[in-house]
Amino acid sequence: MIPKVKSIMTEKVCQMGPAVTVQIAAKIMADMRIGSLLVERENAIIGIVTETDFTRKVLAHGLDPSKTKIEQVMSTPVFTIDAEASLVEANQMMEKKNVRHLVVTEEGKTVGVLSVRDLLHPIPVGG
Repeated sequence: MIPKVKSIMTEKVCQMGPAVTVQIAAKIMADMRIGSLLVERENAIIGIVTETDFTRKVLAHGLDPSKTKIEQVMSTPVFTIDAEASLVEANQMMEKKNVRHLVVTEEGKTVGVLSVRDLLHPIPVGG
C-alpha cells in the first residue's frame, strides 16, 4: 500500500495577511518551527512564503525585512493536493509544477502543508 499525503504532512499551518512584514513572518516561523506560511486575503489562500523566499528574494536583493511585506515575496499560485492522495502523486505534482510545497486539503479545507523536506523523512508503514 502506497502511503498517503496525510501520513507525513505537517499539520502546523499558519496563515497571515499579505501586509505582514518579512521580519514578523520570519519570527513567527522560527517560534513555531515551521518553514512556510500561507498568505491569505478574505479567507482565501493567495500565496505561500518560505524560508527560501526570504533568502533569495529579500536578503539576496538587500531588501529591508522590517519594511518588506510578505505579499511582495510570496510564491503564487499555491498548488493543493488532497490528503488522501499518494506520496507518489505528491512527488510528481511537485516535480511537474516545479514547487517545493503543496497545501493539503480535505473536502476543500486546508489541513496541512507537504514540503519536499517531509518527503525525505522515513515513511510510516501502513500510512
